Amino acid sequence: MKKMTKQQEQIVKFVQEDFAERQRARKPFETQWLMNINFYMGNQFCDIGYAGEIEDLDKQYFWQEREIFNHVAPIVDVRLAKLGKIKPKTNVLPASNDERDVFASKVSKKILDSITNKLDLSKKLTEAMQWSEICGTSFYKISWDPSQGQVVAKEDNGEEVRSGEVDITVCSPFEIYPDSFTCEDIESCQSIIHARAMDVDKIKSIYDIDILGEDINIFSLDSTSVGLGGLGYSSAAPKICQGVKANSAIVIERYEKPTKDFPFGRLTIVVGDHLFYDGELPFAIGKDYSRDFPFIKQVSLNQVGSFWGASVIDRLIPVQRAYNAVKNRKHEFMNRLTMGVLKVEDGSVDIENLEDEGLCPGKIIVYRQGANAPEYLNGENLSSSFAEEEKNLLDEFKSVSGVNEVLDTDYVSSNISGVALQLMVEQDELRLNNSADNMKICVKNISQMILRLYKQYAIIPRLARIVGDNGDVEIFYFNSSDISSDDIELETQNELGESLAQRRQMVFDLIEAGLLNDQNDGMSKKMKVKALEMLGFGIWENAQDTSELHIKKADNENLKLLDGKSVKVLEIDSHELHIDKHIAFMLGGDFEEKSLINPKLEDLFLNHIREHKKFLEKSNELN
Repeated sequence: MKKMTKQQEQIVKFVQEDFAERQRARKPFETQWLMNINFYMGNQFCDIGYAGEIEDLDKQYFWQEREIFNHVAPIVDVRLAKLGKIKPKTNVLPASNDERDVFASKVSKKILDSITNKLDLSKKLTEAMQWSEICGTSFYKISWDPSQGQVVAKEDNGEEVRSGEVDITVCSPFEIYPDSFTCEDIESCQSIIHARAMDVDKIKSIYDIDILGEDINIFSLDSTSVGLGGLGYSSAAPKICQGVKANSAIVIERYEKPTKDFPFGRLTIVVGDHLFYDGELPFAIGKDYSRDFPFIKQVSLNQVGSFWGASVIDRLIPVQRAYNAVKNRKHEFMNRLTMGVLKVEDGSVDIENLEDEGLCPGKIIVYRQGANAPEYLNGENLSSSFAEEEKNLLDEFKSVSGVNEVLDTDYVSSNISGVALQLMVEQDELRLNNSADNMKICVKNISQMILRLYKQYAIIPRLARIVGDNGDVEIFYFNSSDISSDDIELETQNELGESLAQRRQMVFDLIEAGLLNDQNDGMSKKMKVKALEMLGFGIWENAQDTSELHIKKADNENLKLLDGKSVKVLEIDSHELHIDKHIAFMLGGDFEEKSLINPKLEDLFLNHIREHKKFLEKSNELN
């Protein structure tokens, strides 16, 4: 790489100093996230020391019980399982009532369905949920990867030129550094730093920069030569806390919103001590296709006046500590009751033998003649307060986390009615609604950014594929002109308290009530297919309704005619349906606008409609 100029060196120094300052300011939040990870993974005998670092807590006495009774992990797992039931579905609203905009919104919906399957968005949502539930916050990074997509050309050196593809990456909160922690959302920030440790070989392949690697802490992003040096742990910390990445370097991406000096924003990428890029923000993914940050924030629980979200683990840590203490003290007390505490007269017995072997059954104790025989101290019985406190703490786990075992026999009496049980289930799911709504908002924002990226980069026609739930495959072409709207809405559905059995029963109730019947008081073939899909048996009947195929064909004909192309009328066309679709398109504003520029369009459409009418008249005469 060429030697940097003095100005470039100043830019690198500015970015590195800004990053170091944000590291220091974020340290208290980072320590709390590490505490949450420790408690979730089972390292619960640790605390934040005076220096603000996590330290392992030592035993006060060698005989102390230090067992861990982890209730944090099951609670988080239950929350993740319930939130994982949510599969948000998006619809694209047309920009207007014009026929072409309606068709474009359908294409945009297909694009979202295709990229959702291609990038396995559900897996990324699960990964982001894990970070947000444990640390309180997670991020999605939406960008354009020019090295992916279909091969469109080959250069003289043999390298392939690809069409590019949307890339969605899940970022942990340890990688994101906003300019202010009092901003409640990303839109309120003026600049954001995305920093991460990357293997030097990968840096070479991506940035073509040779860097000497070192051990980097993936959490604090400090270089460390000792196993846990940069983690903020004592040397006695368990191995589960380690997060050191060897042979790596830090890549810093500093994003800045548009200003007077930088009207298109600014992106500065520093790799190690080298400046790789310093220019405008590349992605027009903001409102009205403005340059903006490529990040979406997801939180588990919102915190007023804070950029970072809260995790339920924050509230569970004191309860978990108290529960571990009660259980361990209870076991220590029971050990005293079962093993006993001996008192012996000084010099009367072999103390070392008693310490090593204890009083095993059949043991012969030899004590000095004239001395008192060893005997057990009288101990108190186990207090009922231990059991009461243990039960109180278990109840507190439920009340603090909002996760209850509703069908627990101790929780639900046999006299409770089904309606009351359903209300209890709904109340149990109520505490998860905020987390679920935050995830749905993220899906909506991700969908908007995907469409905006395709609008910016999908210049040449692209091939996409959709695989339906019942196994049918649809292949279609699109380009940026097919995207006219990025107005996304979510299908309203409460998946938290809804099971497959409940959905099936709802469908059966609708069928029995006759609400799915047509004007002839019977179910159409299309509605039967839809009902089977809702019941989960759509694969039994995957034949498409021919009317849908004719509608798609008529829509494509409208677009070809609008471009001045001649379209042949086929005998197999559903002529009545085609005539209605063509007339509806001519009554739209898009046709009116284009016909003013090209008056021949009106004759082209009318001649095509007359051809359909001729076929329709012949068919009526034969019948």
